[in-house]
Amino acid sequence: MRQAIVAIVLGIALTIVIAISIHYERKETLLVLHAGSLATPFGELEKEFEKTYGIDVRREAAGSKATIRKVTELGKKADVVASADYTLIEDMMISSAPKYANFCIQFAKNKMVIAYTNKSAYKDEINESNWYKILARKNVRFGFSNPNDDPCGYRTLMVVQLAEIYYGNDTIFDELIEKNTAITAMQENGSYIIHVPSSAELGINVAKIAMRSAEIDLMASLETGDIDYLFIYRSGAYQHRYSGVNFIELPEGIDLSSSEFADFYSKIKVSFASGDTIEAKPIVYGITIPVNAKNEEMAIKFISLLLNETGQEIFERNGQIPITPAICDNITALPPELRKYVA
Repeated sequence: MRQAIVAIVLGIALTIVIAISIHYERKETLLVLHAGSLATPFGELEKEFEKTYGIDVRREAAGSKATIRKVTELGKKADVVASADYTLIEDMMISSAPKYANFCIQFAKNKMVIAYTNKSAYKDEINESNWYKILARKNVRFGFSNPNDDPCGYRTLMVVQLAEIYYGNDTIFDELIEKNTAITAMQENGSYIIHVPSSAELGINVAKIAMRSAEIDLMASLETGDIDYLFIYRSGAYQHRYSGVNFIELPEGIDLSSSEFADFYSKIKVSFASGDTIEAKPIVYGITIPVNAKNEEMAIKFISLLLNETGQEIFERNGQIPITPAICDNITALPPELRKYVA
């Protein structure tokens, strides 16, 4: 009798386990690939979205170039792709052959800052006027992301080169970048072209510079004191303020935040070993739905959440400025449900 009861109980338990497994296997999912600097606000969007729609949002954060390559080179079927530089979506996904996306929505702004902690050398001296002198000192180590993988990396190079013009000092890029990497800059008719070798040939002097694929990957190095300073987006530094991270704001003329300085920023271009060239411009994030998305319906709802008042509040709470209304240069390619959020 006991054996029969045990068998029945085990049978019921097995049935429950199988039912649960089937439920989770069949549970609807949404794959979101995004820039590392979007990890915190997208984490909050994920919770809100899952609570509302009951589906599983799966996110992968990486440098924006690396993120887009997952779709264009590795054939990954993502439902949403978000980049820290909207022009990467336009160039790598929309203007490409074959085409990987039909539209790009510009949805948020940011600016470059220099983050530090109480462990940073000369933390009491550094300011928006002398930061390049502090970073050049022998016992100071700083970090930025790989320009080949991440917009924050090539934007760091843009900031340093713009600083030469802004401060009237033509040694800043040489001292900080050229002396410690294989990255070079050349002046041509009042403008500058920065040449970035392949990742294998960057020639980083690790005693002076720390580099990772995405800038957010260097935050732990900053917090532990392994590096003294980090070039990062303001939102990323702001989100880590409770863990002892401080930051200095840079002048608008070099922080890549202001449309009023767009012509000044455009004096700087970055060229890559791949042959691509990117011109410095105000920092604007972009988002799209790839043409091979498996769950376009829910991708539209996710972007709607991002663009509505809830999404705007999440971004503002995390130190990033939403663009309201959002911008799209090809509004006819937008799903009808998203057009009300876009100018």
